Amino acid sequence: MAHVQSLDPTASPLAYYGWELRRQREANGLSQAQLGDIIFCTGSLIGQIETTKKIPTRDFSERVDAALGTDGVFSRLVGLVLRSRLPNWFQPYADMEARAAYISTYQAQLVYGLLQTEEYARAVLATGMPDDLEGLVAARMERQRILDRERPPLAWVILDEAALHRPIGGRETMRGQLERLLEFAGHRWMRVQVLPFMAGEHASLAGSFTTMRFDDDPDVVYTEDLISGHMTANPDTIREASRRYAHLQAAALSVEDSAALIARVMEERYGDRSQPEERAVA
Repeated sequence: MAHVQSLDPTASPLAYYGWELRRQREANGLSQAQLGDIIFCTGSLIGQIETTKKIPTRDFSERVDAALGTDGVFSRLVGLVLRSRLPNWFQPYADMEARAAYISTYQAQLVYGLLQTEEYARAVLATGMPDDLEGLVAARMERQRILDRERPPLAWVILDEAALHRPIGGRETMRGQLERLLEFAGHRWMRVQVLPFMAGEHASLAGSFTTMRFDDDPDVVYTEDLISGHMTANPDTIREASRRYAHLQAAALSVEDSAALIARVMEERYGDRSQPEERAVA
């Protein structure tokens, strides 16, 4: 008789997902291979997810719900699973981000996480040499679902021009990322501005920061250092962050001129595919 790994469904959201998947599959009288055939994946993948060796995706979860008639159970569970893959120190921020009515952020080095493509996010997250890169990538993509709500948060993003030029992931990845930014040029709830190099010294040379406003709670400012994140609702800090952000907005290009710069960088820096790609190794 084949050994069946026992699962403790209380161990983690991922363990509960795997346990419930096995329970529902067996209740429907299906083997792993049979369920795999129905949802167009391998039986091996079903087994790996049931035993917590693989992280389920949202697409996988939606197909399982359709196949097993589980009324969205796995589509709901996968959100908890993916949230749990975030670093512990980052989860409070993700919770606040999901509740925010208004987000304003200045990003000095990278494209803002809610606007990252999957390929760009993977290249960024890989620099930390994580044990669970794919889980982190899936969790970052899951965060972006707040932009698909009927009423998403109003978001204002200022990107340093350096973020457009730094070739994260290579030419193809950067071209896709800049194309993604251009999709927001006429977005109702999202505004993207670029702080150009020609602005010189500016109000946030110390680095990136994000302010979040809520319908019923105090404003929060979020910053990160090398290994963790920090949130504060201190009124003096909020006031100073608002002052600095106003100066950044005044120094940044307009939304329209920012889109034009993004398009120009995309074509001039990442548009020529005929030349071999050069990647520096740190």
